[in-house]
Order: sequence, then structure tokens, then C-alpha cells
Amino acid sequence: MTDAAPAVRRARPEDIPRVVDLAAEHAAYEHAAPPPPDLAPRLTALLFDAPAPRLRCLVAELPGGEVVGYATCSPEISTWQAGEYLHMDCLFLRADSRGSGLGVLLMEAVAAEARALGLDEIQWQTPAWNEGAARFYDRLGARPKEKLRYSLTLRAGG
Repeated sequence: MTDAAPAVRRARPEDIPRVVDLAAEHAAYEHAAPPPPDLAPRLTALLFDAPAPRLRCLVAELPGGEVVGYATCSPEISTWQAGEYLHMDCLFLRADSRGSGLGVLLMEAVAAEARALGLDEIQWQTPAWNEGAARFYDRLGARPKEKLRYSLTLRAGG
């Protein structure tokens, strides 16, 4: 990359190993279980092998080409609104890249994805303890909604 400023762009297949590394950092930061060992081929299939991929991945890149963050999003449906919105599943920047403007660029790129899909709302979540993220999202004009997130793992064949 020859530009003098950091940039955000759509992920390319060659970015997947770096996105996987960042996802592992993200999981550790949020005190979550690490991603599965086969994350790279699974992400590749979701992002690049489907005829009309639902998942989108954007990467934050420093001027020298180093990928230091990512955001993923996909369209979802709200029953209560009887309409679609863009769900941002992840937004993560390495600690040494926070405060550089890349977070804003990632959010702008996610908003552009929503607009391209004809959607006028983005929803996401962050851990309640992540005060830095909450301040960032508040500065963008986003407002939190109080909910608990649950996960139910289904066993195969059961």
C-alpha cells in the first residue's frame, strides 16, 4: 500500500490468516473461548466461496500494509420492526492501533455496507465491562440497549 494514511478495505483471501490471528486476540480480550482450529477454511468458505456471501469482512490496514483490525457484519431480520438491519458481529483493533481513527473508518465502512444493502440500521453488542468501546460507540451517536446474550450449543443428532 502506498498511501500515507491508514485505510479500511474489504478482506481478500490472503488476509484470512491475519483475520484469524486477530479473532483469537479478540476472543482473548473478551475472555472468551478461542476460535476453532479450522476457523480459516470456515471463514474462507463464508466470505469467498458462496455465490452471494452473507458475511462481509472489512480490514483496517496501516500504511505499510499491516492489517491491525477487522469488522464483520451480515444482514439480519428484526421481527419487531418487520425489517432487515445489518448485524455487526465483530469490531476489533489491536490495542496499539486504538485511537488512530481506524475504528471510525471501520464503522464508516460497516455503515457503507448497510447502505449498499438498502439498510438503515446497524446493531451490535459489546461486553458491559468494555468501557473504552462504550465511550467510542457513544461518541459515534450510538445508544446501548439493555439485553443479555445467550448461546445454546446444539449437539449433533440429539
